[in-house]
Amino acid sequence: MIAIGCDHGGFKLKEEIKKYLDEKDIEYIDCGCMNEERVDYPNIAKDVALAVQKGKAEKGILICRSGLGMSIVANKFKGIRSTPCYNEETAKFSRLHNDSNVLTLGADYVSVSEAVCIVRMWLATEFEGGRHMERVKIIEEIENENMK
Repeated sequence: MIAIGCDHGGFKLKEEIKKYLDEKDIEYIDCGCMNEERVDYPNIAKDVALAVQKGKAEKGILICRSGLGMSIVANKFKGIRSTPCYNEETAKFSRLHNDSNVLTLGADYVSVSEAVCIVRMWLATEFEGGRHMERVKIIEEIENENMK
């Protein structure tokens, strides 16, 4: 299960990614927004991050114009490792090395076809573990120290 959300700047791209998810029979929860009317992106990012954090979704996808604001908000939630990705390579390594559980896309910086390739790579790539698991554990320790 994927939780997906966007702001008004990412609405069109979100709808295209949903078509891809439908084609691949990947279940998702649409956390909004539902049109191109202006919304405050932190609220959408919060909904997606909470869905992942609480186990309602295994992973999340967020889309705004740059991909940065949504990622900042999502990373405020314990257990969320949100990574903005702009190509397949960054998507691959965000999963391999960082065990990213929320992908953030910048609608102003990727085409629909690029976004679909990024999503496909991100969903298909498994966490490598090993020395990277040690680093993820350090991230979790930092969260435990600083996120009360």
